[in-house]
Amino acid sequence: MKQPAIQKPEGLKDVLLHACCAPCSSAIVEWMMANGVRPVIYYFNPNIWSREEYEIRKKESKRHAESLGLQWIDGDYNHDEWLCGVCGLESALDPEGRFQNEMAKEPERGRRCERCFTLRLIAAAKKAQELNIPYFTTTLASSRWKSLEQINQAGLIAEQTISQHPLPNLPSPKYWAQNWRKGGLYERRNQLLKEYNFYNQQYCGCEFSMRGKSTEIKEK
Repeated sequence: MKQPAIQKPEGLKDVLLHACCAPCSSAIVEWMMANGVRPVIYYFNPNIWSREEYEIRKKESKRHAESLGLQWIDGDYNHDEWLCGVCGLESALDPEGRFQNEMAKEPERGRRCERCFTLRLIAAAKKAQELNIPYFTTTLASSRWKSLEQINQAGLIAEQTISQHPLPNLPSPKYWAQNWRKGGLYERRNQLLKEYNFYNQQYCGCEFSMRGKSTEIKEK
């Protein structure tokens, strides 16, 4: 018998959904709610640059969650801390406006993305444990521009990290590895984007992902 495109862990009713943005969340959330799963939306994206861009995406994510009566949690935003954690930098650019080190120069789907996914999914796993939610997953796995292998590896690292540092009397959450592009969800995402009139960003979020979108990047 052919396996369904979306495979839900047995008995799953609650999940923490790390959400990168409202458009990518929409079809996933719709599928979950139609299949007996109630997600808690965790918006943790310190990678997003600039702050203005971050706030626009955050507002849309919150609007979407509230329209469905879902719990929505705002993760901390500290882009400078993210830069230090992912690139070892206090600033992405030197005084001449050039990226400063080899990690900053990495291409999309390179080592920088691996570090970024891992940092964000460890935070998601921690939040899931704090809320005693048995599983966590991420909308990052809905993007055709991302490496699903990198995302799932980051999710498993996050699961292992939390299991090694458990909170008293709280079980460690499991990572729900799922290709959220399947089952018609990518096409449904594009329909919901129009129905909700979501703001639709044109780059991943960080200043590095803007390469090719703009020939110049100036700090705001």
